[in-house]
Amino acid sequence: MAKFISRLAPGRIIALGFALVILLGSGLLMLPCSIQDGVTVRYIDALYTSTSAVCVTGLIAIDAGDTFTPLGQFFLASLIQVGGLGVTAVGAGIILAMRRRVNLKGRNLVREAMNLDSGQGIVRFVHRIFLTTLAFELAGAALSFLSFVQDYEPLDALGISLFHSVAAFNNSGFDILGNFQNLIPYQDDVLLNLVTCALIIFGGIGFLVIQEVVRKRFRWSKFSMHTKVVLTVSAALIVVGTLLIKLTEDVTWLGALFHSVSARTAGFSTYPLGSFSNAGLLVLTVLMFIGASPGSTGGGVKTSTFFVLLQGIKSAATNKTEKAFHYSVPADAFRKAAVITLLALGVVLTGTYLMVILDPGVTLMQALFEVTSAFGTVGLSTGITPGLSDGSKLLSILIMYIGRLGPLTIASLWYFTKGERTHYPEGNIAIG
Repeated sequence: MAKFISRLAPGRIIALGFALVILLGSGLLMLPCSIQDGVTVRYIDALYTSTSAVCVTGLIAIDAGDTFTPLGQFFLASLIQVGGLGVTAVGAGIILAMRRRVNLKGRNLVREAMNLDSGQGIVRFVHRIFLTTLAFELAGAALSFLSFVQDYEPLDALGISLFHSVAAFNNSGFDILGNFQNLIPYQDDVLLNLVTCALIIFGGIGFLVIQEVVRKRFRWSKFSMHTKVVLTVSAALIVVGTLLIKLTEDVTWLGALFHSVSARTAGFSTYPLGSFSNAGLLVLTVLMFIGASPGSTGGGVKTSTFFVLLQGIKSAATNKTEKAFHYSVPADAFRKAAVITLLALGVVLTGTYLMVILDPGVTLMQALFEVTSAFGTVGLSTGITPGLSDGSKLLSILIMYIGRLGPLTIASLWYFTKGERTHYPEGNIAIG
């Protein structure tokens, strides 16, 4: 078995790793010690919950607070943590903790999973990932505790705070408050809203960006092109999203800001989205589709992909080279960004089409929102998730899996040939 795995390409090993963790998680969530007395959990719902956790989505077919025991909630938080950091990074971290060396195959897996340019400094990078995660999650739990302790006993508040911090930093919209209420009871709690937003933002910009910002002491002129693109696009999407949501929905400015941030793959909500207008849902759908940044805990087509697409369109319209922040955009970046976006659109549109067939009672907007949320590993829902048919749940499981790995990775899994032997003369195609 080990010899077979060693022969696989990095992308296939990562895909296999996520699938195995999902199956393991579904088994753990089905254990009697994980389920509260008097509650029955079907395997399809356990599998759905495990997939949602490992793919750091947050879509729920069963309420985590009303269904699982503290041990089951611990399993759920562990699945979120593994899914957010990445199976390969966690595996490498365990090897390092055992004081063993990470071999070349392991280094290549981490490089592939985290979108790194080279394999240099992989061990130091993994160390920093774990330290960064620990620091943010402990700080987030401590600050969240100040809000939750007002409504719960100190020990319960501590458990909720730790779970919430892990879910927020890993951009997974799970909560254990019960009754499918998410954070609606705390829509006016400024501290919890801002702490959650901060955890989502830092988890969504990526470990590479966080480390570079700290290493270069917040000096904008010293940042790489990637960091400047991620920070600029992230800030612009948050501002524009806040304004558009405030214009279309009857929410506070704090609520508009929170949902603009959360829609970028986190999935927490402080207002019932079932009451949002189609205009508001469309804004959230676009934000979910764009998603977070490369090398982060979030999904979507990524902020850098969106930026490169805009630059390519601008270049074609103005007949000027693609450049930004005194750098030239790499020559093949637009082609890769276009491929990723088209594949993502194909997944979302196909998934929406199948969902409205499998569940005729679901409206087109609800289906589009649900499928985009699954693909972007967001977790926001208009409230239709628990009532979906088993066919739609299996469809969502597949879409969450594709969204976590990335459509380009999935598309390349069945590619076996190493090169083309036949070459043809270049043809001419009229475009536009």
